[in-house]
Amino acid sequence: MTEAILLVGGKGTRLRPLTVHTPKPMVPAAGVPFLTHQLARARAAGVDHIVLATSYLAEVFEPYFGDGSALGLHIEYVTEVEPLGTGGAIRNVASRLRSAPGDPVLIFNGDILTGLDIPALVRTHETTGADVSLHLTRVTDPRAYGLVPTDATGRVTAFLEKPQTPEEIVTDQINAGAYVFRRSVIDTIPEGRPVSVERETFPELLATGAHLQGMVDSTYWLDLGTPQAFVRGSADLVLGRAPSPAVPGRCGDRLVLPTARVAPDAKLTGGTVVGADAYVGEGARITGSTILPGAVVEPGAIVTDSLVGARARIGERTVLTDAVIGDGAVVGPDNELRQGVRVWCDAHIPASSLRFSSDQ
Repeated sequence: MTEAILLVGGKGTRLRPLTVHTPKPMVPAAGVPFLTHQLARARAAGVDHIVLATSYLAEVFEPYFGDGSALGLHIEYVTEVEPLGTGGAIRNVASRLRSAPGDPVLIFNGDILTGLDIPALVRTHETTGADVSLHLTRVTDPRAYGLVPTDATGRVTAFLEKPQTPEEIVTDQINAGAYVFRRSVIDTIPEGRPVSVERETFPELLATGAHLQGMVDSTYWLDLGTPQAFVRGSADLVLGRAPSPAVPGRCGDRLVLPTARVAPDAKLTGGTVVGADAYVGEGARITGSTILPGAVVEPGAIVTDSLVGARARIGERTVLTDAVIGDGAVVGPDNELRQGVRVWCDAHIPASSLRFSSDQ
């Protein structure tokens, strides 16, 4: 297997949950745009040709990644005129593929962070003779996902929509968003209209007797569909829990980009990232958070599990917990923002304006 399709933007608003100007796939995760980690992992698995299937804000990718040569790849770009769904996006780029009809093609979603053993998925595909092989993962509560039960050999037996009752939860296996397609199967997807692989392509293939193989991989997996998950994913990359050859430095408790400035007595833990030209003042404590380029965290501030946008400013002694602060926003001194609060880009919260804790 030497080529892959990376689906970016096919889920629309899922790429825009962050109150920052930069589109989510380009927001730095562990120091580099998130897509860099996916591209680097594909390259490490032997892929050298990737077609980027884009829709929302497609124009931001090519200026940054170019032809892919900096990553040892050849990248091509195909942009949807109208949203085509996952299956439609795959079919839309078929003409750019170089594989022969029987060859495997890796396909993965642009908003999933995973430690998937890609070569193992390809081997599973080839040794079982499957038409499509799916990466499956197990989750504690599968109610928010479609279920994918398999038989004793790993062959997929059904695709079940989000279960509503305990009786409907027949497995804890879900579709983890990475596949290997036989090249010829891609050409069977209807062209020029929206198609969902989850709701249309896979069930129809199963109904016609095609061989769909599941491979359960219990390594790291995280859907980055929420700001909280994005911050968690960035921290896990720094901590080494989520593997990536693109992390610009050693894995550890923190990652401070070269042009950032951190006061000697500031404490950074939990996979915190401090971006280029950002500043962290004296006595500040930052845990499991992402501080984007040019942001300022003033002395004595406490930031936990939060995203501080580019050029934002967090005032002295302000406390942030599970917060997203937009680009250019200013949160004045002695505020306390908790419980998933979102502050819009360029907003200004005066000193001592908000407190989430009780008088106790």
